Amino acid sequence: MPDDDPSEEHTPGGTKPDAETSERTPAEPRAENAAEPDEEADERAAGRTRPAGDAVTRDRDPAGRARNARPRDAYGRPLPHGATGVPTMPDDLDPDPVRGLAEAQRLLDADRPFHAHEVLEAVWKGAPPDERELWRSLAQVAVGITHLRRGNPRGARALLDRATAALEPWTARAPHGVDAAGVIAATRALLTRPDTELTPDLPIVLNFTR
Repeated sequence: MPDDDPSEEHTPGGTKPDAETSERTPAEPRAENAAEPDEEADERAAGRTRPAGDAVTRDRDPAGRARNARPRDAYGRPLPHGATGVPTMPDDLDPDPVRGLAEAQRLLDADRPFHAHEVLEAVWKGAPPDERELWRSLAQVAVGITHLRRGNPRGARALLDRATAALEPWTARAPHGVDAAGVIAATRALLTRPDTELTPDLPIVLNFTR
């Protein structure tokens, strides 16, 4: 796993229940969908149990890279093959930072944080080395909100806490109009709430840019 993989250390204490354990082992590198939430962890947190034998199988291209072939619901949870899902972002998505921020904001405002994370992750993949931590942190914010929408407040808190800390150095120098201070303020407002208030229907207002 590269050092700047957005999925690193999702939870306090260095454990990684947010890594996609249903589709890979914890040690397997994940360069393609580096910030993607773990469906089974979210189902457990929401009190749902996947039927025996119904493990998530990741669609991959001939080179072994993960791809978005399986249908998913509005919050990115995989659906059975053949089901009608909500379209995800194309695998070859390559937006520039300005377009990526605008599209991620549109998706977040439409209550599609999973899809917003896919856009931010696409920007992260093509970002210069000195900006990668910024895009990783923004993608993790979107993943944190995804966990919240899936009924996993513990996973949401872990991602939002880590992303908030990583955004601190960017408050005075974030490029592309990113409002790092505003994002931090919004995530901290969520983090001050007890888990009982971090419900899937909690209204969230967060703007990536000034």
